[in-house]
Amino acid sequence: MAEKKLSELSRRERQIMDIIYSKGSATVAEVRESIPHPPSYSAVRALLKVLEIKGVVQHKQDGPRYIYTATVKRDRIKTSVLKHLMQTFFDNSAENVVSALIDLTESRLTDEEYRRLSALIEQARRKGGRK
Repeated sequence: MAEKKLSELSRRERQIMDIIYSKGSATVAEVRESIPHPPSYSAVRALLKVLEIKGVVQHKQDGPRYIYTATVKRDRIKTSVLKHLMQTFFDNSAENVVSALIDLTESRLTDEEYRRLSALIEQARRKGGRK
């Protein structure tokens, strides 16, 4: 259920989650300070409420302010977002994703990086029962 909710986050909601993950926790004001061209204070507060309803953040009260923290581990969101990107932009192809990532590297991969990638591919091949 949480996986479905994570894949349905809007761009602005993902942006807020990035801020909460990078800071560990954040107030509405801290979120606003970290967003380029931020919406109003009340709009950020409303977005955080939506994220609470979706079950991906929670708050605790600290005097007059709320401090928001993530309820879903970052790795889970990374996986969900990557699946969404793979389906949307890469025809659900791991090969296309890896190819794009390699193309994005400004310099060539080191021999060690090639070895590690090869080992991961081989491990995935064995795990999938292919030889």
